[in-house]
Amino acid sequence: MKRFERDKVRTVGLFGHGGDGKTSLAEAILFRTGVTTRLGRVDEGTSILDFEPEEVNRKISINAAVANYEWEKHRVTLIDTPGDAHFIYEAKSAMHVVEGAIIVIGANSGVKVQTENMWREASELGLPQILFISKMDMERARFADALGDAIESLEGPKLVTLQLPIGQEKDFRGVVDLLSNEAYLYEDSTGKFKKVPVPEELASQADEERDKLVESLVEMDDEVMERYLEGEEVGQEELYRCLKEGMKRGEVVPVLCGSAFKLIGLEPLMDLINRCIPSPLERRPAKGTNPKTGEEEVREPKADAPFSAYVFKTIADPFAGRITLFKVLSGSVGADATLYNSTKDVKERIGQIFALQGKKQEPVGLAEVGDILAVAKLKDTLTGDTLCDEKAPIVFPTVMPPTPVISYAIRPKAKGDEEKITAALGRIREEDPTITLSRDEQTKELVISCLGQVHIDVVVEKLKRKFGVEVELAAPKVPYKETIKKVVRGVIYRHKKQTGGRGQFAEVHFDIYPLERGKGFEFEEALTGMNVPRNFVPAVEKGIVEAMQSGVLAGYPVVDVKVRFYDGKSHEVDSSDMAFKIASIMCFKKGIQEANPVLLEPIMRMEITVPEEALGDVMGDLNSRRGKILGMETKGKNQVIKALVPMAEVLQYAPTLRSLTGGRGSFTMEFSHYEEVPPHLAERIIAEAKKAKEEGK
Repeated sequence: MKRFERDKVRTVGLFGHGGDGKTSLAEAILFRTGVTTRLGRVDEGTSILDFEPEEVNRKISINAAVANYEWEKHRVTLIDTPGDAHFIYEAKSAMHVVEGAIIVIGANSGVKVQTENMWREASELGLPQILFISKMDMERARFADALGDAIESLEGPKLVTLQLPIGQEKDFRGVVDLLSNEAYLYEDSTGKFKKVPVPEELASQADEERDKLVESLVEMDDEVMERYLEGEEVGQEELYRCLKEGMKRGEVVPVLCGSAFKLIGLEPLMDLINRCIPSPLERRPAKGTNPKTGEEEVREPKADAPFSAYVFKTIADPFAGRITLFKVLSGSVGADATLYNSTKDVKERIGQIFALQGKKQEPVGLAEVGDILAVAKLKDTLTGDTLCDEKAPIVFPTVMPPTPVISYAIRPKAKGDEEKITAALGRIREEDPTITLSRDEQTKELVISCLGQVHIDVVVEKLKRKFGVEVELAAPKVPYKETIKKVVRGVIYRHKKQTGGRGQFAEVHFDIYPLERGKGFEFEEALTGMNVPRNFVPAVEKGIVEAMQSGVLAGYPVVDVKVRFYDGKSHEVDSSDMAFKIASIMCFKKGIQEANPVLLEPIMRMEITVPEEALGDVMGDLNSRRGKILGMETKGKNQVIKALVPMAEVLQYAPTLRSLTGGRGSFTMEFSHYEEVPPHLAERIIAEAKKAKEEGK
């Protein structure tokens, strides 16, 4: 790949809601700049950026994809990101390694949930942004409506209109560039255009909008504004300089428009990227921590600084092995070098370095500051790790994955594939850290947690396609427990068995007490006299612990009890550890039945973020799920509800919340404590457990 001076290098990401045309825009740019010879289309499955079979089938982006193009003596790295909430981590990771964000909204749909999320994320990171109104050629496309929606919905930087559309819907044929005061008129769908004077029907509107634009831009520079107020004409180059400064400070965001399918409006967008998105050398210094001293370290984005890079994506390929994508934040490194993974404290040998064009790989000899490149077959390096010069170690903060919201018990369809499924899921987790795996010690189930139903479906498809493992999913079992509410004293059980020869004999006397919730199990040895030799006491305790694994109500583990072993009887010949263990098991079960046993259920602590208008619906739904509202607080335009809700009621909560909030709600959930199940529900749970036991499940 041809080398470019660092001031001629740009890196931008395309962000926004799914279906608003990000991938189509990227494909149009790649076609227009000669990277591809055919215009890739998502709906036809010919996109070079949506190349995974799961993406082609669903016609959505699932992974962040990287491509490079050249335009007007600049090289631009483009990252196309998913707009679906299930794959939001890919977008957030990409946002941390670009110098500019292009927020894409559809002219026929306006601002949606992920548009707002990505806008907020870019603003918090201080990234220069461009708002691109796409799909101007589509039915119901309305530039003014989409822009008005954006002004109303997107808080923070001021939106400044750089262009006006010429025509709309099927008659959309070009754009008026307000800064140059000329029009780009496109002849057909080949992308060929000619610059012409502003059409008469738009002249007065263009003059008015240009005055507003200039007034907004000169505010970015006091000296320029002073001259403007004195009546002096401000040149186009100065206005672009003011625009770049305003974007860099996060005060203004330029608005452009176009059509990917008609190849309209691409050149002004690419020109603006070259002019106003910072080069890597203008990026803020990267802050991290010295892994040896714990003190803050800073890396200037300079070619002569020590090498450092952040790994923002991993691709798990069953044939090529692991492919690691990284952004060089300082310095440079060549192929066949040894780097230090400061996150894991290991050395990594890198072989060939390559740039990506979708799934195609192009070898490069050198990775320089600002580059986004890839290497294969690193042993220990994963997403979120830092690679650097061992002599100048630094660890950059990782992008934290969002909390999973939906869980399933997962098991292989074929017997004997248990180890295979664990290994395959481990590989998939390398490229998708938002997946969590856990084994429930009580239910013995392998539980997979993801960001939603589509996410889990994609994981299942990948398991089959990439690793040849077919699986079954089921709602995870709720780990109920049992306990007691009443003290029972003087529980006696005698175990006596005579079978010719040596028999079995043991008698134990227990007092059984309920304990506070969460205390677990206490055993008290309170023997007096010599009725029971002390060497049998461990067997008694072992028997009780074994009996606690399966309660008398529905076979769930028993918790929060104390057993006082105060007396018993033994036989010189027939008593043994086994006899006392059996006697203890039976005595414990007998006592528990008399001690008012009850069922306990896990209670989850939830934080649910919802828009104001959906608050009533969500609260009503939580009440119907036996939730207890702990409180609320305001967060921007949203309300955050804090609540305690039984796990059984929220196993599949994510689709409900999405429906109630129009996709704008989100939640986190963690285990809080156990509480007694209401009697009418306990009866049903016990009956179901007994039925399942009879059926051998």
